[in-house]
Amino acid sequence: MKIALIQTNPVIGDLARNTAMIAARLDEARAAGCELAILPELAVSGYPPQDLLERPAFLADQERAVARLVADTRDIGVLCGVVRRHTGEFGKPLHNSAILFADGKVLATAHKRLLPTYDVFDESRYFEPARASVSVSFRGLKLGLTICEDIWNDQDLFPHRLYAGDPAADLLAEPGRRPDLLVNIAASPYHRGKGGLKRRILENICRKYAVPLCYVNQVGGQDSLLFDGNSLALDRQGREIVRGAAFAEDLVVIDSDRMEGTASPAPAMAADAELLAALVMGTRDYVRKCGFTKGLVGLSGGIDSALTAAIATRALGAENVLGVALPSPYTSQASIDDARALAANLGIRFEVIPISGVFAAHREALAPLFAGLAEDVTEQNIQARIRGNLLMALSNKFGHLLLSTGNKSEMAVGYCTLYGDMSGGLAVISDVPKGLVYELARHLNQEREIIPANTITRAPSAELAPDQFDQDDLPPYEVLDRIIAAYLEEHRTMAEIVAMGFAPDTVADVVRRIRVNEYKRKQAPMGLKVTTKAFGPGRRYPTAQNYREER
Repeated sequence: MKIALIQTNPVIGDLARNTAMIAARLDEARAAGCELAILPELAVSGYPPQDLLERPAFLADQERAVARLVADTRDIGVLCGVVRRHTGEFGKPLHNSAILFADGKVLATAHKRLLPTYDVFDESRYFEPARASVSVSFRGLKLGLTICEDIWNDQDLFPHRLYAGDPAADLLAEPGRRPDLLVNIAASPYHRGKGGLKRRILENICRKYAVPLCYVNQVGGQDSLLFDGNSLALDRQGREIVRGAAFAEDLVVIDSDRMEGTASPAPAMAADAELLAALVMGTRDYVRKCGFTKGLVGLSGGIDSALTAAIATRALGAENVLGVALPSPYTSQASIDDARALAANLGIRFEVIPISGVFAAHREALAPLFAGLAEDVTEQNIQARIRGNLLMALSNKFGHLLLSTGNKSEMAVGYCTLYGDMSGGLAVISDVPKGLVYELARHLNQEREIIPANTITRAPSAELAPDQFDQDDLPPYEVLDRIIAAYLEEHRTMAEIVAMGFAPDTVADVVRRIRVNEYKRKQAPMGLKVTTKAFGPGRRYPTAQNYREER
């Protein structure tokens, strides 16, 4: 039997679009001679639908869309992720389900058993878990049905397991229930380094139970989450048979009668190329799924805005990106020249709006109240907020989505201005540490210079005061980034971070800055999640709190 693995990029709630896209892909699968097609988790609604699941109208519309898809599908079996009602007398009202249908009839239904509630996930808010796993025969092939998290509880890889049960083991350890093919439909978000862990999980299942496996993953950007696709079919030794595209929709075909990984696997993406592809996809999908076609970036001449503009250009096309420099009295000519050179290298439109006059007007208006007071960060923030105001005016007038340019290092310690450089509709690199920003810039310049060399080599500066440099106020970024990663992503104590070789006062100051700037981040634009712990829905800290870790 030929089987199509179809990774789709849904728009959450656009049921007509999603089902039309599925129907078109099923036509392709039929044309390729496939008898079965496998689609991702919640493929009709898109994942995660969040509190849309609390709306009765949404649930009814999703059910009608699924019914039409089932009724209209002929000559091919389809395994598809959908929302189903829970009919039990107690429990959550819904199931995260997989249905198998063919020729207008639903043949089998399986519900997700393991419902994640960590990091960005909150599935127990909506769904009732199944109590048992399901295997079903289709045209002589017994399929073991699992949904995403159901395979993430193997005691070989997770010594401290989050769940008591292991759905994959339940299906595969009992001879009477053992499937010929284990299937996992998923909406598994991307972060750096996750691909290797996911591959180990899948390979371990195949080898331990001597079973071939098909893993079909959603692709595309959904708010802050990025889904990488990379669907896989592995043979019973865990060898790759086929792999779906990374960060793009795809349809790949396997033959259940020839489930041997004889071909050499395609080389995996290099880490920097993978991260760049994720950010480009996330930017493109967020802009377009929110109804925009064009992007706007304030170009300071610095590395962060340069990388953001380069990502936007790849995502939207040069003709759809506007770069604007807004020099203040402290902006160097080198910064303006670098911004102009970047725009030329990218082929985007470039405009200059000086803000010295507007800044002077603000100072004049405030002079009576500020009389006798020395200049401080207040005057620096006024410049940043003027820029934010002017950029938002351009966004409003021309319908361009403003892309903010702050990186994770700055966002962590509050080295950014609320209602200033934090203004915008999407924070493209807010989960990318400063050191990694430089890595991506050098990666972009491998074949030709896109980001001017001077932008990469000169010391970073906000240029909001005379002779100002980032490192006058912050530790060196290689130190800052390591402390931030240890504290935020690895959850290390301050004592453990000091033991890594960092000065106690430096560690204490960085942790203090992270804590006191929570209020800023709560008001920041949504960012694209590319690390294990991003600022956003997966990090839930109170803003008004007074916990101090003992040193």
